[in-house]
Amino acid sequence: MQELIEKAQQLFNDIPRPAHFTNYVHCCECAEHDESLQAHSPETIGYDELGNPAWDPICFATEDAFLYYFPALVRLALKGSEDAYYFDQFLSHVILDGPRNRRWLSFSAEQRQLVAEVLRYMLEHRTEDVDKNCDADRLLEAISIWADNGN
Repeated sequence: MQELIEKAQQLFNDIPRPAHFTNYVHCCECAEHDESLQAHSPETIGYDELGNPAWDPICFATEDAFLYYFPALVRLALKGSEDAYYFDQFLSHVILDGPRNRRWLSFSAEQRQLVAEVLRYMLEHRTEDVDKNCDADRLLEAISIWADNGN
C-alpha cells in the first residue's frame, strides 16, 4: 500500500499547483470549494476536507486540480478505515462518465497504470471493505476503464 502511495507522489510530483482549483467565479459553491482546495496541498488535505460525498470539492475540480490532488486521493482511498472510508468517492471520481472519460484522457499511460494498480490492490487486499460498502460492481467497472492504457 505505501509503495502505491509513494508511486502516486512520484508520478504526479511535477504537476504544478493551479492558480485556482474550480471555476471559482461560477457560483458561491464553486468559490467555497476553491477556497478549501487553496488552503491545502496534496500532503495536507485529508478526509475532513474531502470525505463528505455531499460536499466534495473534487467533484468541482478542474482537470489540472484533479491531477494535482490525485496523490492525496490515492492516499485517502488506500488508508481509509471504517470511520473514514473514501474509496467509494475515489471510484466515482475515476469512473466519472465511463471509458476514456476526461480524467482518463488527462493521465499519461504510466499514470493510468498506477490507477489500475490501486484498483487491483483494493480488489485483492480490501475485499471486505469493498463488499461491505457495496462497491464491488463499481470497482470492476473502474478496473475495466483504467486497465485500458490507450494503446
